[in-house]
This record gives sequence, C-alpha cells and structure tokens, in this order.
Amino acid sequence: MESISPAEFADRRARLLAFLASQERPAAAVLAANPEQQRSRDTDFPYRQHSDFYYLTGFNEPNALLLLRPDIAAKQHIFVQPSDPHAEVWHGRRLGVDAACEQLGVDQAYSYNDDLEQLTELLNGVETVFYLFDDTDLADLLQQFGSTMRRPKSGYHGAAQYSDLSGYMAQQRLFKSSAEITLMRQACQISAEAHKRVMKACKPGLYEYQLAAELHYHFAYHGAAGPAYGTIVGSGDNACILHYTENSACLTDGDLVLIDAGAEFRGYAGDITRTFPVNGRFSADQAALYEVVLEAQTAAFRQLRPGNTLEQAQQAAARAITEGLLALGILSGSLQHHIEQTSYRRFLIHGLGHWLGLDVHDVGTYEVQGSKRVLEPNMVLTVEPGIYIPRGLSDVDERWQGIGIRIEDDILITIDGYENLTAAVPKTIAEIEQWMRS
Repeated sequence: MESISPAEFADRRARLLAFLASQERPAAAVLAANPEQQRSRDTDFPYRQHSDFYYLTGFNEPNALLLLRPDIAAKQHIFVQPSDPHAEVWHGRRLGVDAACEQLGVDQAYSYNDDLEQLTELLNGVETVFYLFDDTDLADLLQQFGSTMRRPKSGYHGAAQYSDLSGYMAQQRLFKSSAEITLMRQACQISAEAHKRVMKACKPGLYEYQLAAELHYHFAYHGAAGPAYGTIVGSGDNACILHYTENSACLTDGDLVLIDAGAEFRGYAGDITRTFPVNGRFSADQAALYEVVLEAQTAAFRQLRPGNTLEQAQQAAARAITEGLLALGILSGSLQHHIEQTSYRRFLIHGLGHWLGLDVHDVGTYEVQGSKRVLEPNMVLTVEPGIYIPRGLSDVDERWQGIGIRIEDDILITIDGYENLTAAVPKTIAEIEQWMRS
C-alpha cells in the first residue's frame, strides 16, 4: 500500500535539526498535533492531523508534541497519549509511549498526560524556540513553561525569543518527493474517476446532493479518507457562488452544473473542477462561454515550465479571457484598454491557481524577496480559470446570465515542462458530451 517510508520522515526531521543547528544561538523546535474537534455534545468530527506535524512524523493521533533540539545527545523527543485499555475500547487503539520510539524513529518518548513537565528540562538553555505562530494553544503552553523557567533561583534558563517555524515548513513542503508524488497521483486518479462517474450519473431531476453522494461513495470505496475539502456541486446560478456547499438544489434541464471536488488519499489532496450540462448537451451560448474558459486554461498551460512564474500563466489566461469576452460582446472596446484595466476580474474574481499537497490550498509563498516565485520541478499546483456571470447584471445580455464555468486541473512541474495529473477527466465539449452519452 502506498505510503511515506519511516526513512523519509526521519530525513525530514534531520533537515529541520540541521536548520536549528545553523542558528547562532541554541535553538529547538516544538510542534503540536491537532486537537480533536467537537461536532456536537459528546461526538467529535473525524480526526485530521495537523499537516506540518504529520509531515515530520507520519503520526495520526491527537494529544502529541514533537520536540527537536540538535545540541543535546537525544535530539528527537515525542509526547504521546499513554496506552489506556479502557479508553481504547471506546475510541480506538493508541500507539502508546513504549512503542513510540521504535515506530516513529525518535530518541525519547513521554506520556502527554503525565510527563509534560519534562519540557522544562528539554528547553533548559535554549535561546530560541521555533513553533508555528498560528498554534495559539501551543503558544500558551510554551509561555506557561517559559514563565516558570524565568523565575529567580529556579535553576532553569528560559528562551529569550520565539520564532515562527511556518516559513521553514512551507519551503520544505513546497517541493514534493517521489513518494509524495506517487500519493498525489493516486489522490488525483481517485478524484478523476469520481468526476467521470458523476458525469455519467447526472440527469435532470436529480439533486445536487445526490451528485455529491456519488463522489463521496467513490472516494471512500477506493480507499480515500473522504473529500479533501467541502464538495461544491453548483447548478445553474449556484455555480456563480465560488464556495457554494449547500448542494441542495434540483438539477434543471438546460442548466450547467459546476463540480469542484477532490479526494484526500493518505493525507494528500486532489482538486478538480469540471462544468458540464445537466442534460449532456451544451447550448450554443454555454458552449461559446465554455470555450473561452478552456482556451484560457490552455494558454496558461503553455507558460508552465521551470523558470517561468505562475504570474506569467495568469497573464496568459487573463488575455485569453479578455479576448473571449470581447468576441462574445460581453465586453466592448479595445483589447489593450481592458487588459490594462484588468476588466476580466469582474468575471474571474479568484486567482488562477494555488499550491497543492497535504493541504488543498497548500503552504508556500508566491513571491520570494519581492519577486514572483519561479516555477521549479516537483512543485504541484492547480490551474483553474473561470467565468462567473450571476443574474441581475444590468449591463450584460441576459443570455449570458446565470452561467458559472470553472475548469481546474492539478499540475506537476517537471524538468522540461509539466504533467497534468487529472487529464483523465473529459474536458473538451466533444469529450464531455461523448462521455455523458456513452
């Protein structure tokens, strides 16, 4: 079964230890597992580990801490839930303290319930503590131990400063290993087949939630943990709501339906959008607008190679959309004027794409030292142009209103260009209509 090897998790921690060792003053890093999230009264949401914690450990339990410190003999420490037969018969098996060192490849393991005071020893003498600043619970915990260590005559020396670890983690996670790419291929394959399944199932009279159910069934049946994010099934004017997740409307003959959905497989996300006719046949107006979006994505693809930037792809897509809107009469005037005024943003109100990985909107900056980040091999991103024309626009012909179209694929940057990981889903008008007929 596909997975990240223990050796790869160990290598990730070794790189972080090297980063800490490179600091001018003694440094340590502390990361916390996600807490469980209450759903209602005495039930919780399905547990999902913090992506950074998982990236370094592969460990999928709550109530855990990882501490790395390079300047002491035992450099890697983890706090986990202790074994508890009574709790485990109710809530599932725990790794436990005794098995943690061998299973996770760390030097020392402690009970999260009973041994947290050990943090005082492990952080004694550390000048800089790195942690994720958005983890407010961990911040409170570190401040609690820090204040104890700064008391006169305590015998302990607390940290002089705290630094955000998120930038380091984002840079590491931006570039996918071969094992990660294998998992992402699987996430994309499951997602792609689910979209194809829904195209076949779609017909007037069904409800949006029934198409969502087809997707979720396929995800689960093929080993995915479930959706990687809130599934969007927006038919008719609902497609003009970018993050529409009500999925409650009846599918109407003659409308388009926009589906934005992806599976999460072994922690990694797929993210695909397709827009197609409920009855399997594009009208002339729907087809004309759809072709504009498709050409925008094709134009963006031409820019995807090492050395170029996502901004160059965005500009290519923007030009194609502007040209298309002018050709259809939705915009009027000169091409250059509308490009300079970015008039297309009225109809494409989101960016062209985003990084993809352990999070569907994955970590990683889009600029480096004030310049647009250059694409490099083993980056994975989405490319998702769209056009959204909601009802009620007084200056747009009614024939175009109530139409929302987005086309999204997942792209791996390669040494000499790119690979479309989700190309298996029908995308041209001819391919979609053929597939829905067959």
